[in-house]
Amino acid sequence: MELLTINNVWIMICTALVFFMHLGFSFLEIGLTRQKNTINILFKNVFIVNIGLLLYCFVGYSLMYPGHFNSFLGFSGFGISAPLNAQGGLDLTYNQGFTYWTGFLFQGMFAATAATIVSCAVAERVKLAPFMIFTVFYVGLVYPIAGSWKWGGGFLDKLGFYDFAGSTLVHSVGGWAALIAVCLLGPRIGKFKDGKPQAIPGHSIPLATAGVLILWLGWFGFNGGSVLTADPATTSLVLVNTSLAAAAGGVVAFLISKFKYKDYDLTMFLNGILGGLVGITAGADQMSPTDAILIGSIAGIFIVFAIGIIDRLKLDDPVGAIPVHLVCGVWGTLAVGIFGKLAGFTQFEHQFIGVAIYGAFCSAMAYIILISLKKTVGIRVTEREEIEGLDVHEHGMNAYPDFRLNEH
Repeated sequence: MELLTINNVWIMICTALVFFMHLGFSFLEIGLTRQKNTINILFKNVFIVNIGLLLYCFVGYSLMYPGHFNSFLGFSGFGISAPLNAQGGLDLTYNQGFTYWTGFLFQGMFAATAATIVSCAVAERVKLAPFMIFTVFYVGLVYPIAGSWKWGGGFLDKLGFYDFAGSTLVHSVGGWAALIAVCLLGPRIGKFKDGKPQAIPGHSIPLATAGVLILWLGWFGFNGGSVLTADPATTSLVLVNTSLAAAAGGVVAFLISKFKYKDYDLTMFLNGILGGLVGITAGADQMSPTDAILIGSIAGIFIVFAIGIIDRLKLDDPVGAIPVHLVCGVWGTLAVGIFGKLAGFTQFEHQFIGVAIYGAFCSAMAYIILISLKKTVGIRVTEREEIEGLDVHEHGMNAYPDFRLNEH
């Protein structure tokens, strides 16, 4: 019982840290976008957390952890309730590690993250109501079904596919949807001129920096909690690997950026940190610290070149969500088959198959949902709304009102 209590407290702390990440995502997104869309972005992020938890309670948890199912799709019923033990009472322990309720809440915090990634990519030009409808379907159905294939004991778990804390199951699931959404939405007005990308500066780099540091802190819960116990050896290794990969990703990204663009780009530094964090997430428990540094360093390289490729493809990703979450998510998942305890051709093959299946499924589902919305209610705001800002048109207020206008 004492061990259960210790484990349960640790997972609850990690749950709080993952919840805190949503503030980090909010700060990052508003910091790297324009002032006139701040309330709109904050509204989306708050909505995602709220509706994500409710949907995960209503259907998501039962879809993701259905118990006995056909390895592709299962559903244990609406709502959540702890299973019964042999004596007919509630069995509140989950694998003897923590309570059923703590397990639900920890996993529920993960569920909302996939839609948050999409929010970052479509910022400043997506209609609010269609985005909320997309979130309901993607978080409520697509994410838990995809998650059940590995974390719920489905066919990819049986195959041998490995994803410790979600480089693919969380980050790439969101990243594939972000890519489809960006393609269907088109770039922001003024992003490309004569075919060349134009910088659209964010209104608060300090907020964006705070957001990244909050996310790094939250990742201690994201990866540390995924150990599912408070085992000191494994949790401490996971946290060391997480931090080293983040640091390596940031340093390499700013060095490559300096060499390529001749300046010290803080935003590239910040995205390099996030790329390193996403990259190590699939195998944080399998790697040595040296492996973690290598994985984070390569993620930092990918960040710089992926951002350049996205610009050349005339795709507009205001926050860099696709390079960070999709590109580095794929890289981190494949890295499990190259580094660490599971390295080998067979494991790499399993990782590749998993990446391909998730990519095909999530892209197809995101396309179906978004194209349906585009053809019916539309997904992009009008030109006037985009130019004047979504805060005024969608919410009727400003994030930073000029109080001087009210002075007498």
